[in-house]
Amino acid sequence: MAYTIALAGKGGTGKTSIAGIVVRFLVEKRKKSVLAVDADSNSCLNEALGVTLHATIGQLREESLDTIRSGSDRPGGMSMEQLFDYQVQQSIIEARGFDLIVMGRPEGPGCYCAANNIIRKYTDKLSETYPYVVIDNEAGMEHLSRRTTNKINLLLIISDPTVRGIQTARRIDALVDELKLDIDRRILIINRVSGSEGKELTSLAESYGLNVGGVVPSDEIIFNYDLQGKPIFELPEDSKALKAVYAIVNSIGIP
Repeated sequence: MAYTIALAGKGGTGKTSIAGIVVRFLVEKRKKSVLAVDADSNSCLNEALGVTLHATIGQLREESLDTIRSGSDRPGGMSMEQLFDYQVQQSIIEARGFDLIVMGRPEGPGCYCAANNIIRKYTDKLSETYPYVVIDNEAGMEHLSRRTTNKINLLLIISDPTVRGIQTARRIDALVDELKLDIDRRILIINRVSGSEGKELTSLAESYGLNVGGVVPSDEIIFNYDLQGKPIFELPEDSKALKAVYAIVNSIGIP
């Protein structure tokens, strides 16, 4: 089974950027294949990783439902489940050292739970063939309350450098306990720190019982990459954020 890393946090914390750096770390330093999973309905992990998105689970589900409604013939007489399995396999984006699967935004109303459950099913299924899985979850806590994240070895809770961000991280940590989720370790990362606030926020987080893995400095290079639409996966080695995330992930002791 794969070693699974999931990321959570409120919106605007830079969670997806850190997810992209974590994928790069595993590819570069562990030199094993990674399955990256964009479980956010507002898909953008592919942009952070620098790959082109050609299909999402949400789109495939809508197409499958349309096939059922229209009574169209299925290729090779496949069952609906077989056809969907085939489509999901075809939707996997293959890249440099990692593959990516994306939930996307379903068109039909009320489809998010179904798409999330499909992502969970296929993440579990595909994880049997990858040493590492990195899941970029949607912002907030709903994905946890819906139990759309299964067995996790490491949960990285990402906060921005604000008291509100730390309080959200505290609620996420408490929800894990409340729901008795199967998560081995929880680590808080405080992102985009620009001054001395990192020490104060670390102390606050620790007073809440959170395990702080470290802080990531605000990085002008990331700002410029975002401005120009460049993938975070291609950050130069002198990027302050890249070096900080590498140091944190390395200190965690991922096997």
